[in-house]
Amino acid sequence: MVHTGPYMAPLCSDGGTRLWYCRFRWHENTRAEDVRRRVLEQHDLGNNKADKIRGWYNLVVGGSGFLLVESDSPHEVTDLLQPYMDLVSWDVHAVYELPYDRMIEEIRKQLQVSA
Repeated sequence: MVHTGPYMAPLCSDGGTRLWYCRFRWHENTRAEDVRRRVLEQHDLGNNKADKIRGWYNLVVGGSGFLLVESDSPHEVTDLLQPYMDLVSWDVHAVYELPYDRMIEEIRKQLQVSA
């Protein structure tokens, strides 16, 4: 099961859809071939929802990484990830972007108010 907590994810900084950080780690007996086959199988069935995946990142050593998924619905995120749960474990968190320059300006304003 994908745990998203009791709250909805915050909206993206641009007011768009919610963004989910979906970290994965292969189970101990998972083989690369198993993952490759499942990805292609789900793709061919149209279940991977490529238009919802903002990014797919693997860690250098392999066997783990994360997806960034855009969706307003935690149920949609669960539907995307569930077909892989026998191969990988998932740790899912709602995230939002903090544009660096905008954050620096906001921090300066907050420090001026508190001074």
